[in-house]
Amino acid sequence: MRTTIKKSDFVLNPYMKSNDFLATWQILNTVVPYVLLWFLAVKAVAISVWFLPPIIVLMTLFSIRCFSLMHDCGHYSLFSSKKVNRCVGFLLGILNAIPQYPWSRDHAFHHKTNGNWEEYRGVADFISTEEFSKLNSSDQRFYELLRHPLMAFPGGFFYLALQPRLVLIMGIYDFVAELFTCLKNNPSMGLSEIVSAHKSKHWQTATEFWDLLFNNICVISSIIILSNLLGAVFFLSIYLSVLTFAAVIFIWVFFVQHIFEDSYAHNTEGWDYLRGAIEGSSYLELPTILKWFTANIGYHNIHHLSERIPNYNLEACHHKNIHLLKDVKTLRMGDMLACSKFILWDGGTSRLVSIESFRQVAQSSALDPNMVS
Repeated sequence: MRTTIKKSDFVLNPYMKSNDFLATWQILNTVVPYVLLWFLAVKAVAISVWFLPPIIVLMTLFSIRCFSLMHDCGHYSLFSSKKVNRCVGFLLGILNAIPQYPWSRDHAFHHKTNGNWEEYRGVADFISTEEFSKLNSSDQRFYELLRHPLMAFPGGFFYLALQPRLVLIMGIYDFVAELFTCLKNNPSMGLSEIVSAHKSKHWQTATEFWDLLFNNICVISSIIILSNLLGAVFFLSIYLSVLTFAAVIFIWVFFVQHIFEDSYAHNTEGWDYLRGAIEGSSYLELPTILKWFTANIGYHNIHHLSERIPNYNLEACHHKNIHLLKDVKTLRMGDMLACSKFILWDGGTSRLVSIESFRQVAQSSALDPNMVS
């Protein structure tokens, strides 16, 4: 990237304005079809179960769009009102079975540290080449297995269907354990005092806890009610399939937005936010229909330049600043699988590398001690 480029060189402000009419229309043209597809599935299964696969595909795509719009709400960019973004984001979080506010807080950390690989290790908690070299052979194979592309399926299921429930259970368990410990050591200690003193490792603030709690209440209640209305086997088979497939797709989209050959992967010292946005975020060129279902998140470099730009302005902003984006990595769907091999961070060279290339360098270094990697 040219060192003369500054953030002020980009035209961003005109595109940061939210349009409540467009945002409302996006919610309607996403949520309404998603709900109608459930009605269609109920009618279709009465005729033949073979009508369900294409309906599940469509439901998955609309679920992805729900998640993408929830993502915009988390940046307070979809609507002009912060309160409306919070309310709509919470409702979209119910549809995707994920607590919107805690997710958005974690995602905000990613934006603040993008390209700083000492602070943020990507979508799958990658380790450095130095850390990898200290693992024994079985642990190295296990690390590689956990980050195999196919692991996105069990990982996606766990991420949406199980993790938010487990986080709440573990957090409540920790609090109850601390409650009994405090009462045992100091019986005069009041409940409000214990609550205010409690520091959970599962959520950072009380707002995160309440969002997590109410999301779980709504999701679990909806599952119970709809299982009774539609039949547990029918509802859960479709619901969990849609959640899993949607999670797999947006995990992979997020993956290739930052994990690719020559991605900016710097140490904390000397890290540059602008380079992280331009060189550490890709432009994922998708077919028009998939741009719509992903709410233009493929323009990820622009999104990282300013997360306050709503999805409906990203494409225009991209074209307006195209002359400054020569160093942005352009990826297409056919390139996605090739990105999956870059699962190690080389802090010495500030690069993402594959395990194969790391072993080749290590082997060459062992044969030639004077070799500098």
